[in-house]
Amino acid sequence: MERILVGGISGAGKTTMARRLAARFGLPCHELDALHHGPNWQPRAEFRSEVEQIARAPRWVTEDQYHSLLGDLLPARADVYIWLDLPRRTVMFRVIRRSVSRALTGRVLWNGNRESFRDWLDPEHPIRWAWSRHAVKRRRIHDRLSDRPGLMVVRLTSARAVRTWLRTLEPA
Repeated sequence: MERILVGGISGAGKTTMARRLAARFGLPCHELDALHHGPNWQPRAEFRSEVEQIARAPRWVTEDQYHSLLGDLLPARADVYIWLDLPRRTVMFRVIRRSVSRALTGRVLWNGNRESFRDWLDPEHPIRWAWSRHAVKRRRIHDRLSDRPGLMVVRLTSARAVRTWLRTLEPA
């Protein structure tokens, strides 16, 4: 596993999984949200070119997101795809817990941005996105992976399956 892409809906644990895999295998980890969001949540102009540099690198782990901006750039270079295909109830619990924590603490996220309860009204907010797009995202990931028969896919369908699979991995 040299180039790992971690996919799933908002709140599935993509970033957490990417960090764990990076630590386990000594891979550079790139958080796409940190690259995409500039100050005041504005998209950064350098986003695509930075992701292109990451994709060309021999070793990396990152999340599969921003497909509308990146297309198949990352899946075309990945050798392993970890699909966190978790139930909606698990995802919703996680994304709500994360958003409440961020809003209560005012923790700085990327480039000075913070999440507030006011943000929850935005239709693109991760809570609303995870609820309304869960089935659509699952279908899109399935369809995109079907187009890549040579890509090794690890599909994990529960939090328990994630924990069990992580325990089976040998360090690099």
